[in-house]
Amino acid sequence: MAGQIATGGIHHLRLTVTDVARSREFYTGLLGFDVAVESPPPGDPAAEEAYAVLFGGVVMIRGSLLLGLRPVAAAGDRFDEDRVGLDHLSFSVAGRAELDEAVRLFDERGVPHGEIKPLPGFGIFVLPFRDPDNIQIELTAPMA
Repeated sequence: MAGQIATGGIHHLRLTVTDVARSREFYTGLLGFDVAVESPPPGDPAAEEAYAVLFGGVVMIRGSLLLGLRPVAAAGDRFDEDRVGLDHLSFSVAGRAELDEAVRLFDERGVPHGEIKPLPGFGIFVLPFRDPDNIQIELTAPMA
């Protein structure tokens, strides 16, 4: 349509976190992201240039989605979806069986989570949980 920008899917998201190592383990170990680009260690000649892009963080990939973690939040700061900005992230899974498997995995690893909720008006099931910085994440599966 004329006068509108034709956007496609989401290219990447970057989250501000309090502890990159802890968040990286959560997103790689639990949600299956792979590290794509990591900040060089302090003292590495490339560290200063990388800091301008990565802010001392890491970029991970899962499928076509890039997810960055940026360690600039103050220690003890917590996410609050009632402030301006992000409300939550939602990742899709293939079906209800994957949500049931996620519940099993969360319970096994001690990750607090909500119940699987049907949202028939949207034709989906949703399983809410939170990352180490309290950012709400959902796994979403089609009902059909």
